[in-house]
Amino acid sequence: MIDLKGKAALVTGAAHGIGEAIANLFEEAGARVLRVDIESNDEDWNCRADVRSAEQAGNAVRLLVQKAGAIDVLVNNAAWMGPGHALLEAGDEEWRSAFEVNLLGARNFARAALGFMLPRQHGSIINIASVQAIAAARDSAAYSTTKAGLIGFTRSIAYDYGPQGIRANVICPGAIRTRVSPPEGSELHARQISKTFLGRIGSPADVAYAALYLASDVSAYITGAVLAVDGGWSAQ
Repeated sequence: MIDLKGKAALVTGAAHGIGEAIANLFEEAGARVLRVDIESNDEDWNCRADVRSAEQAGNAVRLLVQKAGAIDVLVNNAAWMGPGHALLEAGDEEWRSAFEVNLLGARNFARAALGFMLPRQHGSIINIASVQAIAAARDSAAYSTTKAGLIGFTRSIAYDYGPQGIRANVICPGAIRTRVSPPEGSELHARQISKTFLGRIGSPADVAYAALYLASDVSAYITGAVLAVDGGWSAQ
C-alpha cells in the first residue's frame, strides 16, 4: 500500500461520502489528518469550518500546523450541489452558492495552505472537481461552470508554484454512490450507469485511492493533471 507516514493532510467536506473516504484512507496509510466540515465538531482531529470564510479556512490550516507541525497535503473536497438548472432557470442564489463553495472555498484553503507549504518547498494540493467539468450535463449551468473553473485554478497553482515544489492536481469523479446519489432503480440512476463503460456506479473508495496516489511521493512528477475517476464516462 502507498505510504503517507510522516505527512499531515487536511481534507474539507470530510464528514461524509468522498471526503470521509479520503480522510479514512489517508489515516490508514499513516498520515495525520484534520477533517474539516461545516457539520463537524471541534474535537480531536475534527474542525468545524465554513469553506466560504477565508478566516475560518486560515484557522483550520493553522490548527493542523499546530497539531502536526506542517501541512503536506490539502484536499479541497467540500462542494455545493443543490438542485441544478439550465442557464435561463438558474437564479442568482444558485450561482452564488456554487461559486462561493466550489471555487472560493478551494481558493481560501489553497491560499492558506500555500503560506505554510512554500517555505518548506513541498506540498500536494488535490482539488475534487466532477465529470461535469469535462463532459456536458443537463440542468447544471452553475455547478458545471464552477467545477470546470477548478481545473483552471489547479493548473494555475501548478504552473505558478511548481518551481517551489508545489504540486496541484484535479480529480473528476463520475457517478459515485453517496448520500446525494439518485435512488437505485430511478431514471437518473439508470442514466448514470448507461454513461459508464463498466456498467456500474463507483464508490467513494474509488476516488479515495486516486487521491492517495496524488498525495503520495509516488506521484512526485505529476502536476497540473486532470484524473477522471468516472468508469469511462468522459471518454465517450
